[in-house]
Amino acid sequence: MNKAYSKEELSAALKNYFGFSGFKGLQEPVITNVLAGRDTFVIMPTGGGKSLCYQLPALISPGTAIVVSPLIALMKNQVDFLRSLSETEGIAHVLNSSLTKAEIKQVRSDVRSGVTKLLYVAPESLTKEENIEFLNRVTISFVAIDEAHCISEWGHDFRPEYRNLRKIIQRLGGNIPIIGLTATATPKVQEDILKNLGIQEATTFKASFNRPNLYYEIRPKTKSIDADITRFVKNNEGKSGIIYCLSRKRVEELAQTLQVNGIRAIPYHAGLDPKTRVKNQDMFLMEDAEVVVATIAFGMGIDKPDVRFVIHNDMPKSIESYYQETGRAGRDGGEGHCLAFYSYKDIEKLEKFMSGKPVAEQEIGLALLQDVVAFAETSISRRKFILHYFGEEFDNETGEGGDMDDNMRHPKKKHEAQDQLASLLNAVVQTHQKYKAKEVVHVMRGKVNALIKSHKTDAMSIFGAGSAHPSEYWMALIRQALVAGLLTKDIETYGVLKISSAGQAFLKSPSSFMMTEDHSYKDANDDVVVSGGGQIGAVADQTLFKLLKAERKTIADKLGLPPFVIFQDPSLEDMALKYPITIDELSNVHGVGEGKAKKYGASFVSLIDNYVTEHQILRPDDFVVKSTGSNSGLKLYIIQSVDRKLPLTDIAQAKGLAMDDFIKEMEAIVYSGTKLNIDYYLEDILDEDSQEELHDYFMEAQSDQVAPALEAFDGDFEEEEIRLYRIKFISDVAN
Repeated sequence: MNKAYSKEELSAALKNYFGFSGFKGLQEPVITNVLAGRDTFVIMPTGGGKSLCYQLPALISPGTAIVVSPLIALMKNQVDFLRSLSETEGIAHVLNSSLTKAEIKQVRSDVRSGVTKLLYVAPESLTKEENIEFLNRVTISFVAIDEAHCISEWGHDFRPEYRNLRKIIQRLGGNIPIIGLTATATPKVQEDILKNLGIQEATTFKASFNRPNLYYEIRPKTKSIDADITRFVKNNEGKSGIIYCLSRKRVEELAQTLQVNGIRAIPYHAGLDPKTRVKNQDMFLMEDAEVVVATIAFGMGIDKPDVRFVIHNDMPKSIESYYQETGRAGRDGGEGHCLAFYSYKDIEKLEKFMSGKPVAEQEIGLALLQDVVAFAETSISRRKFILHYFGEEFDNETGEGGDMDDNMRHPKKKHEAQDQLASLLNAVVQTHQKYKAKEVVHVMRGKVNALIKSHKTDAMSIFGAGSAHPSEYWMALIRQALVAGLLTKDIETYGVLKISSAGQAFLKSPSSFMMTEDHSYKDANDDVVVSGGGQIGAVADQTLFKLLKAERKTIADKLGLPPFVIFQDPSLEDMALKYPITIDELSNVHGVGEGKAKKYGASFVSLIDNYVTEHQILRPDDFVVKSTGSNSGLKLYIIQSVDRKLPLTDIAQAKGLAMDDFIKEMEAIVYSGTKLNIDYYLEDILDEDSQEELHDYFMEAQSDQVAPALEAFDGDFEEEEIRLYRIKFISDVAN
């Protein structure tokens, strides 16, 4: 495909094309693999720099790279960005049905002449015969498939047209390397992607799913659940939380119960009229309500950084949903307690809801539900379970957040299960690896059903070999064998158990296997609430923290701003740790710059000074100063360059920053209280009406987050445009 590039040559190419001084995360090994002509699979979270993994190889390889993407707006974004890097506009093109005949002619001319290095196409466009015939006559460096999870029925956002990509690529040439990219994928989805693209031997690069500050806990769901939830919220007074319920009726009932018990709780679901939904969402953001009780519709457009707990009144339908919903806690890196109430009766209800769906869809839904059951009932590390679900290894002894769940804080007794495990693995092998977990348990227990009888398994010697132990015991052992990598689940057959190479090695040479029996959840668990990591009480003065939050709320109400726009929780925590009593000291607190300290700080330092005097607190002589290090020079350079009205792209490139990273730096500057006047740049990309429209939106918006703005404008503005205007808005209104 291309010559072998040294590290120095790759770094030079990166600097030459993108102006970056170094690669981020997994980018360099991914790019090296692509340039070597090998199939590549990349699982990297949003913001991890996935695009560069195929953009740089395309720019330095002979021929044209085909980039398949389902998002037209994203394609246009990337094409515009790539054109900004080159003097040749034809370096990147989009090929879709929106083009005129003249434009299509130009695209094909640029591709044929070798000018175009990246050609973006939607999967629908790639299936057109005239496009296949054209591409078959040009040199293709590789095919990049973005949002690769769209190929899998097991993944979210499934798109049937993605299933045809492999056949089309084969028609373009048998040896074209493929790079698949996605921001999230479970092992099932990963396997489906690799299989359907025909790249099972691809090198896989995967970033971590670990959220070490989140504490995971499951409790039994009993008749006293209202009291259990109320007690938990009362024990976490003053903290923001979200409680998820599956039905609107339950949302209303629980919200009323909490209100009666003196908790500022509000309901949120699709059945409320739009004005009420907006009002309730606003109350939560403005901290006029501590808790929102909601269906899963709440949170998609909310990025409140200081949500301290997420409670599931009902277990969700999949581990992916659970991971997404619990992920709304502790986004600022602080405390995030994830508490779920579990009852198998709720699982049975969800199973009944699926009865009217197509058989294949039912099978997938039931398999996903069984993973939820396994997560709830397991007694092994919940973090390890979640990360295993997403195909990630985790060591509780050395991994960050290793003790952050109820099973690790309150472990159940373990016992030796070497013989039982050997029997279980033998049963899987002797039954020719054709049963799901439920049937394997039946085999061990000696229970007959139609499937077992049809295969004559009831006549085998292994049948009933485990009758001394209950079904729950064998199900627990199966789950732990899966997490240990001795068994696997087959995606094609909706969860049939297969023995792994490690399992086969165990059978040849059995060794110790310590097993923990799963939870039965027959009795209510009244344990004291265990707080997660990063909580205030561990390091800071809780009484002072509450006073600071109250002061922040008072100021926010006067100015009509959400409280976290004044100071975010980590800043208040730092104040409650360091006791700053002057504006200079306050300006060195986490997330507080000189501008914000001067604008909002007077009442805070006065409050802290009085508090320190009243409680006779001995402050350290050497007040802890958080150094910004090299960032202080970058901040000054950005401010001076903007004052000189230099193009923002030039400022970013001069410092080796991607535009996304550069915007983050500007956001940090304005959020810490320093003004940046980027009007000169905005005038070139947004007309007067557009700016007025964005201004009106942010004046009335319930959140300054980008996601709800993108949704509200429905494609009228690009994410970068909204973020840049938000910088102007914060500078003009908040600073």
